[in-house]
Amino acid sequence: MLESKMNEDLQNIITVLEDLKEDPTMPKNVKIKIQNAISELKNNKEKNVAIHKALNELDDLADNSSMDSFIRSQIFNIISVLESLSI
Repeated sequence: MLESKMNEDLQNIITVLEDLKEDPTMPKNVKIKIQNAISELKNNKEKNVAIHKALNELDDLADNSSMDSFIRSQIFNIISVLESLSI
């Protein structure tokens, strides 16, 4: 039961990240970090490792002061959900 909930949450996070990545105003370096996080979440069989690697990528973005505040708040929300899943 918990495994399926985690997989569902991860799939929702991937969907939100993919939507963010498609934003035409998104800087290229931010898109690369988001794509790296998506790749980890999709391809890494060990879920906790994937979550931690994705968190590392997204933490770098959260500190980017030049990013749009809406996108930054979305990143913070995603980080929060990922952190709750990694416990």
